[in-house]
Amino acid sequence: MSVSFPYVAAPGNIKRVLTKIQEAATPSRFTQDFLETKLGLSGGGARALIPLLKRIGFLASDGAPTDLYKRFRNPTQSGVAAAEALKTGYKSLFEANEYAHELSDPKLKGLFVQLTGEPESSRVLTLIISAFKALKEFGNFEEQLHQESETVESIQQESIKQITLPEEVHSHRRSSSGVGLNLSYTINLNLPATSDIAVFDAIFKSLKANLLKE
Repeated sequence: MSVSFPYVAAPGNIKRVLTKIQEAATPSRFTQDFLETKLGLSGGGARALIPLLKRIGFLASDGAPTDLYKRFRNPTQSGVAAAEALKTGYKSLFEANEYAHELSDPKLKGLFVQLTGEPESSRVLTLIISAFKALKEFGNFEEQLHQESETVESIQQESIKQITLPEEVHSHRRSSSGVGLNLSYTINLNLPATSDIAVFDAIFKSLKANLLKE
């Protein structure tokens, strides 16, 4: 089955809107009027930006800016938020190659051809790749992966602490030779505020490998 990816007819508007988002105050709703009057982007080419911002996780379905949008406006988190947004909007691409942002142009195009089913000469394919590259310019993937690893490690350690058996239970298990002991645990996870599904995949993979063994 072919995969659809976000794109706009005027890829140059992507860099413009992201730059202006960082400069302008956060609206309660990101509307067409806000796009035109506050960000100065109008016309048919600009209207497609709102659906794209929704696809990458910057806007909710009702146009409300998300936490990812707000983090993008934070100079210390902007690159990480942009990397998460790219992985959100192009999820299938990163599932096919987790280092898609590092691919050469020919390999990146080949992967998009594979996933979309579009011919190499397709105008849509060209716009998809242009949108991907425009968004990638804002991303700090090294820091995003670093923070992701720290988050997973922190949650794993906290989960281990929460299910550590008290000493009296260990003693009972040692002294109950030949007697079966069935224990059940409740694991409470404080999941991070992120839209990157790879973070959650890594968390539960780690839980399965380290905490859910028989």
